Amino acid sequence: MTTRRTRKTSPKIEPIDELQRLLGHRFTRPELLALALTHRSHTYEARHGVPTVILPAHPDQRDQRNPPGTDNEQLEFLGDSILGLVVTEALYREFPQSSEGELTRLRSILVSRARMAEVGVALELGEQLFLGKSADQNGGRKKPALLANAVEAIIAAVYLDAGAKGLKAVRAIVERYVLEPDLDTMRAALAGEEGRGALRDHKTVLQERVQASGLGRLRYVDTDQTGPAHQRRFSVEAQLEGEAGTRTLAAAEGSNKKEAQQRAAELALAQWEANGLPPRPVKPPKGDA
Repeated sequence: MTTRRTRKTSPKIEPIDELQRLLGHRFTRPELLALALTHRSHTYEARHGVPTVILPAHPDQRDQRNPPGTDNEQLEFLGDSILGLVVTEALYREFPQSSEGELTRLRSILVSRARMAEVGVALELGEQLFLGKSADQNGGRKKPALLANAVEAIIAAVYLDAGAKGLKAVRAIVERYVLEPDLDTMRAALAGEEGRGALRDHKTVLQERVQASGLGRLRYVDTDQTGPAHQRRFSVEAQLEGEAGTRTLAAAEGSNKKEAQQRAAELALAQWEANGLPPRPVKPPKGDA
């Protein structure tokens, strides 16, 4: 029993040592690293003694939320901005001849949730996350969203722990795990027209395909918002408006509208490739109500 309680409240020494080796940073305040690995489900269960996967979401239920600084959400918020800054600066220096649009598309790929989840796998974060019992049993250690969040939180933890050398420490991590694996691909994509397809985001590709098909106008419709103010989830539909009516190509959700639209476009493209477009809506005869 004692061993299990220790495992839930503090990291095992060996894995944390290995993580610090992979990061290339030895923490002077290891509690920052522990906090970066702490999911809100773990803190909630520790406070309330109740296993839960979905935490209270209503804005008025503040007393039932985790106090700020007791899970990795605030670090994730900071890490997201630091990551964007470091990646933007690196792209600016690496590709001085590229246009703003090209650099923006490269950045969106490099800081995407999918890319951060890949970094989480490379850092072997899954087994080191502090999760609530239910989140653990429901596969939380392998969920891309949780891995991506932890990576951003760790970036913030390194930045804060390194003090005046914070950005330098983060740059080394970002270069090793985010930039270097894709550097050759990015150079090839910028080298000529054949490679530039790699820089087009899903919304751009879908827009081009819809325009080429002449089937109508593409639009994105907000359908729902859920979750507390600090952790909103946005639902979006990618729709095709034509003479016969409107059809939904795909629906998706994300942590912001832009992310949800990108995911909807990605799903729409996959659907289009696999099965063609959804059935064309039947245009009602004239005179019908």
